[in-house]
Amino acid sequence: MAYLIDGTFIHQDSNGGGGTIRNGDTQWMTAGSGLLHIEAPPESLVMSGGLFHGLQLWVNLPAADKMMDPRYQDIRGGQVQLLTSHDGGALLRVIAGSLDGHEGPGITHTPITMIHATLRPGAEVTLPWREDFNGLAYVLAGRGAAGPDRRPVHMGQTAVFGAGSSLTVRADESQDSNTPDLEVVLLGGRPIREPMAHYGPFVMNSHAELKQAFEDFQSGRLGTVPADAV
Repeated sequence: MAYLIDGTFIHQDSNGGGGTIRNGDTQWMTAGSGLLHIEAPPESLVMSGGLFHGLQLWVNLPAADKMMDPRYQDIRGGQVQLLTSHDGGALLRVIAGSLDGHEGPGITHTPITMIHATLRPGAEVTLPWREDFNGLAYVLAGRGAAGPDRRPVHMGQTAVFGAGSSLTVRADESQDSNTPDLEVVLLGGRPIREPMAHYGPFVMNSHAELKQAFEDFQSGRLGTVPADAV
């Protein structure tokens, strides 16, 4: 999954999936049984010295779904579920999963919830959270606190929540001039609790499966990316 906050990114894969994502868009690729893909900013953006800002997330699949058919989802920023806190101090973008009955457009085989939250200085939100999910908060920008005991977090840090039925984040009263709000990604899912083996771009359940994945790649069984790809 690639979530682009600013800029432009182009994706193409050997399963026919592809598209261009821009500010607030998401591309969600399920590799499944395997495919080749390429994603990069357009040449014009690179040549002009333009910037792009986003994040990439890999979501593991249960062993039973590891070899499912590949799939590509193109999620536009206008499709995400937009919510606000009662006092208007926080804007919540539900990208995948659900929040208090509000469904995001992202479809995942591993049950997860992904939210991009923007909190004004001093704002605080406590969100209902599934008790069978883990939970974390990754700070994209700004400073704040996480949890009922208000553990400090700042840009580039991740807060991991303990067991419970809610997540709490708060923005500091004072923020830097270049990051006026607290920008945080709230993420969690149902733990798979299976063995995991990974190497390079492959994530499987055993070293034998990794070996087979490399053999499939080397023999061309993962297909080819179109010649006109970026």
